[in-house]
Amino acid sequence: MTMQATAPGREPRNLWRSTGAIVLGFVAVVVLSLGTDEVLHLLKVYPPWGQSMHEPGLNFLALSYRIVYTIMGSYLAARFAPRNPMRHAMILGAIGFVLSIPGVFIATHTNLGPAWYPIALTITALPCAWLGGLFYQKKQLRGE
Repeated sequence: MTMQATAPGREPRNLWRSTGAIVLGFVAVVVLSLGTDEVLHLLKVYPPWGQSMHEPGLNFLALSYRIVYTIMGSYLAARFAPRNPMRHAMILGAIGFVLSIPGVFIATHTNLGPAWYPIALTITALPCAWLGGLFYQKKQLRGE
């Protein structure tokens, strides 16, 4: 029988838990974002699916709740990380950054909406992830 030696209070590396923490944060962001989109479409705040949305106020609304959800998802990734919570939050942010880049190219080559919206999503991905990780770290320091 072998035992893994770790420093007291320090979790051993666990690839499955790390992956699960990041997936949990990612799924939370996607489900909350698309769920909110669907509610706003049903309430006719947004135009029907498939139609372009050029109204700056509506795009700003979408950006606003996506920022909040990204911070929340990154907080979850940090919270459930077996160790290095900020690293997990930032990995989630990097995934969001990479996945939002195609939106910039699509928006600049089609007429689906203003180009600033996907650009803003790309620019805010890493700062929001950092904030989510920071909120978790601050909570840990307070002992909650």
